[in-house]
Amino acid sequence: MHPTFVLVHGAFANSFSFAPLQAELGLLGHRSVAVDLPGHGFRATYTRAYQSPQDPAGLATAPGSIKGVTLADNAAHLIAILERAKRNGPVILVAHSRGGITATAAANARPDLIDRIVYVSAWCPVRLDVNDYYAEPEMATVDPAAFASALAGNPADLGLLRVNFRTADPDALAAFKSAFLADGTDEEFLTFLNTFQPDENLDVGTSADRAQAATWGSIPRTYVRLADDASLTPAAQDRLIREGDELTPDNPYDVRTLAGSHLKWLTDPAPAARLLGELAAITPPR
Repeated sequence: MHPTFVLVHGAFANSFSFAPLQAELGLLGHRSVAVDLPGHGFRATYTRAYQSPQDPAGLATAPGSIKGVTLADNAAHLIAILERAKRNGPVILVAHSRGGITATAAANARPDLIDRIVYVSAWCPVRLDVNDYYAEPEMATVDPAAFASALAGNPADLGLLRVNFRTADPDALAAFKSAFLADGTDEEFLTFLNTFQPDENLDVGTSADRAQAATWGSIPRTYVRLADDASLTPAAQDRLIREGDELTPDNPYDVRTLAGSHLKWLTDPAPAARLLGELAAITPPR
């Protein structure tokens, strides 16, 4: 029985970013479902202040639907989708970037719903909480402050993180491109940037949400390294792999590598689709 790929997006993203990958998977004969986590996709907030001409003051204060959304909410939403997908046969859960936190939380709670979990340059915290990894040597080249000029409003006041991805500030745009799609054309970069939504929730979990050996550790897993990623560096990806393997040495990661930046596998999805197809062929039902 063919598995269903369940695709989980990263921060500020949504199911729309998976459309090219889903097209490639479909043409290879694979079934896939792209998830919109709570407050994402058509449930995101786009205020009139975000439109042109922009109203910076209004953008900094307008309420957002994602306020109060927690990691537990994301995990519960994903688990409900996994339950439905599992009725049709094996499930391969694929997470990108921040989506790995939600995938890990779901795997901790319901490993029975997942036949393989695939992290594509995604966070899978083991020894530290996600925010603490940013202070580690493996993330020394990543400067979150580089995006400060595009930050809209005070997260503490808004109860969410808001970024003005429609900024025309050349420094902010250069920082975004360097972090996410340095190997893409300017046109590809701006197109992808316009699929981002301005708001993201603040909850990235605690130590209780790190990978758990008894549940998460029982699932066959693959880590797809993105070799040229400047957002989640290859060194940080390798550390996450190493820590996961140390947690469950009898069930180590199957490690694959794709060339490209944080978003290149989504703008040029054929190699990733072929790789996922290979994983489907070696993933028996659990």
